[in-house]
Amino acid sequence: MEEVPVLLTQFSSSVNMQNQDCAPSQTQKFCIPIYLEQLFCNPISLLRILCLIGIVNLQPWMHSSGFEPSDITYGSVLSACTALRAPMFGKQVYSLAMKNGFFSNGFVRAGMIDLFAKTCSFVDALRVFHDVSCQNVVCWNAIISGAVKNEENWIALDIFRQMCSRKLVPNSYTFSSVLTACAAIEDIETGKGVQAWVIKCNAEDVFVGTALVDLYAKCRKMDEAVKKFSQMPIRNVVSWTAIISGFVKKDDSISAVKFFRDMRKTGEEVNNYTLTSVIAACTQPTMIDESTQIHCLILKTGFYLDAAVGAALINMYSKVGAADLSERVFQEMENLQDMGTWAAMASSYAQNQASGRATELFQKMLQESLKPDEFCTSSVLSIIGCLDFGRQIHCYALKSALGFYCSVGCSLSTMYSKCGSLEESYKVFLEIPAKDNVSWASMIAGFAEHGFADQALELFRDMLSDGVMPDNMTLNAGLTACAVLPSLKTGKEIHGYALRAGLGNDRVVGGALITMYSKCSALKLARSVFDVLPEKDQVAWSSLASGCAQNGYIEEAVLLFHHMLMADLAIDSFIVSSILGSIALLNKTSIGTQLHAHIIKMGLDSDVSVGSSLVTTYSKSGSIEDCCKVFDQIEEPDLIGWTAMIVSYAKNG
Repeated sequence: MEEVPVLLTQFSSSVNMQNQDCAPSQTQKFCIPIYLEQLFCNPISLLRILCLIGIVNLQPWMHSSGFEPSDITYGSVLSACTALRAPMFGKQVYSLAMKNGFFSNGFVRAGMIDLFAKTCSFVDALRVFHDVSCQNVVCWNAIISGAVKNEENWIALDIFRQMCSRKLVPNSYTFSSVLTACAAIEDIETGKGVQAWVIKCNAEDVFVGTALVDLYAKCRKMDEAVKKFSQMPIRNVVSWTAIISGFVKKDDSISAVKFFRDMRKTGEEVNNYTLTSVIAACTQPTMIDESTQIHCLILKTGFYLDAAVGAALINMYSKVGAADLSERVFQEMENLQDMGTWAAMASSYAQNQASGRATELFQKMLQESLKPDEFCTSSVLSIIGCLDFGRQIHCYALKSALGFYCSVGCSLSTMYSKCGSLEESYKVFLEIPAKDNVSWASMIAGFAEHGFADQALELFRDMLSDGVMPDNMTLNAGLTACAVLPSLKTGKEIHGYALRAGLGNDRVVGGALITMYSKCSALKLARSVFDVLPEKDQVAWSSLASGCAQNGYIEEAVLLFHHMLMADLAIDSFIVSSILGSIALLNKTSIGTQLHAHIIKMGLDSDVSVGSSLVTTYSKSGSIEDCCKVFDQIEEPDLIGWTAMIVSYAKNG
């Protein structure tokens, strides 16, 4: 406390100097707030002085010095408490303000509401707001803004409606907060109503305009977002980031990058939010050049030191298939204490099926006394195939209280299922406290893949009984179980659920429906589902082609496969093997030879299942020489391949 006299002397002398500059008609109580506001520029100094003199003695000290604190004095101190996240000190200041008659003062109450809202005490902020009926717009703005910051968006909209019912006139600060709430819950209709209010009150500024752009972007109304953006006379970095992130959310990477380039041309400075948004736009394999350019810009502007930007770069390179560059970015980052960076690297290894590297990363984190969080743990669990190591991570998750996270529980269940321990998988599934659709889908698929289709469908019914609304993942898992049995009746029931949920035309569900109907020998139904799909992907085409081949519709299967080749769709070994089986039945050697040339181009000639099917095809046509050539190309022939070759020799010996 030896500092007190020095600090008070400096404080008093500064105030006296300001008093000399005051007009005679001004009293010292107006000069003190001016000094406090200047101190607010350095809130640490302000709170240091007030803490040293003691908040309880603040009032007597100011009286003895001839000063009376005003509402601006208390408001400035409360703002300093908010800046330093000091709610206890703020409560003392607020109590003193109440004692001195500022109970209903809007400026003081707004400061206290803002303090509580920004220090995770929104319930207390509501209590302060409701203590006294207030006609001050500042108080209403503070509580609405606080609700939005605490993600209580419905409460924010409800308070806004109450404000309007009391015939209070909102201002631009009110509108920007309310529009942010509408954007968060994607309530476009309420947002349009608020926009009408903005026009009526002539209250649009850059913040309101940006909030409107963000609203339309988050509601995927990009035409309206672009229209509003183009009408803005002034745009800031937040405006540009909102429009760019909107295009990213709509998977329109080209437009996102175009707007980013336009932003750079205007000379507007970017921030880390802008960069993470445009990085997310460059995650397509075809955008490797743009990815490199963005990375160069980040290096030039110094944002490579930002942990969020670094994590986004790691994720970007991972998705464009440049896993080595992901690893290089990770190694060059200086802030390796940030858990988000490690989580991004773990996710990169998982996406690229690098189980060994993911395991090493997890072990390195533990060696460096870092505690892997739920994101790191679930990413590593999703890729490992070693049961013993999986159990060790399970123990770590239990010790670190990570088992309560749904993502970790789901990854553990999937890991045990993938490693063949279905009993342990189901046990972990039952222990997940709040099961989401991913955990249900994972467990249902686990049962189906291990031949327990009946249990899978029973679990699907349990999910419906629990009131869980099926999504495309759970419907896909249920339909897979129906295909395994096969069960046409139950498959049709799940098809009904998909239609009622509005997912009948979903690509994932559509592919699963075609597979299920094909496995149940209902090719007409499979074809009807295929025909109504608005977007037919590789899964839909290959499912129908394989279904036709397996059900004896050989010419149609070959025709569908031809369409796939013409459309340049990705072709896997399963569809090729199915088509080769059809060609073998037709005994069409010329078609088989042409397809063999395509197989070599695609690099599938060394695949076991494709090689075995080719041996069978050439065997049927009596070409033992071609059989031998194909067999020699197979890297590791399995029992089917050897059997096909033996049958070929026996038949054509």
